[in-house]
Amino acid sequence: MNIQQLEYVIAVDRLRHFANAAEACYVTQPTLSMMIRKLEEELDVQIFDRSDVPVKTTKIGRSVINQAEIALKQFNRIKELVEDERQTLTGIFALSIIPTIAPYLVPELLREKEEKCSECTLVLKENITSSIIANIRNGTIDGGLMSTPLNQPDLVEYPIYYEKFYAYIHPSDILHKEKEVDINAINIDKVWLLENVHCFRGQIEKLCRKEAVFKEHQQIRYQARSINTLINVVDHNSGITVIPEMAAMSLSEEQQENLREFKGMTAVREVSLVVSKDFIRLNLLNTILGIIRETVPKSMKNPELKKFVVDVKKQDETDFQTNNDED
Repeated sequence: MNIQQLEYVIAVDRLRHFANAAEACYVTQPTLSMMIRKLEEELDVQIFDRSDVPVKTTKIGRSVINQAEIALKQFNRIKELVEDERQTLTGIFALSIIPTIAPYLVPELLREKEEKCSECTLVLKENITSSIIANIRNGTIDGGLMSTPLNQPDLVEYPIYYEKFYAYIHPSDILHKEKEVDINAINIDKVWLLENVHCFRGQIEKLCRKEAVFKEHQQIRYQARSINTLINVVDHNSGITVIPEMAAMSLSEEQQENLREFKGMTAVREVSLVVSKDFIRLNLLNTILGIIRETVPKSMKNPELKKFVVDVKKQDETDFQTNNDED
């Protein structure tokens, strides 16, 4: 048994395909298949059921792979420990960002990274919260930039900024004439929302103190994938949406006229860099934290805003506890 074999079985388990796993591991499929077969013979178990497509992991194979992931993490930690002790900033930091943050932060983040840490590699990917958490836990990424607090004992959260929520209202709506919007006056049925998989949607429902219920008689039940889409839908149709401060800052002068603060309340979302509590490359982590913080306006880094945070509303508690099949 060797480290390569563990990497190969983990790759097949994640990708459910021998050829794709071989490509991901930079080896030929015959080599990968032979190494996995040797491991199965050595352990005298069948890790994968090859009779089905996609490939399935057997019950005992699931246990083997779970232990392989732990072993591989510990093996990689030895190298990480040495690198951190030497205070080197080389290496890769794989960072996933939720889609309601990425478009407004990534362009500036890339520029800051080249200026502050040109010797390290930053790998960025958009993903939803539940998948990011699962990937932090299984070690496929180093950290996630997302809404917090998550209140997960195996994760560490490093709050970076707090951004306000704003109502974005079509000029034809009766609330457009108001300088500030009473949250209780908003009809949730007129609010354009993101898909259920986005935690931002849950925060908006919590902010409005009710869940959106799509009635059978409604002719349009559109759920967007991005905040920019929601803004465009309001611009070209009618209704209301709720957007975070960074999205509001990117609007044109004409669109700024459609922004409204909420009357008698301050509501913000907390955005944090989240890593496993076992993450040990602290020098690299602190560098990445510094780079991200440089991309954020000073007014949004006020820790006093934490008391106004709208909690992340989990669509399903189990999403934060186990791997999600939709990942």
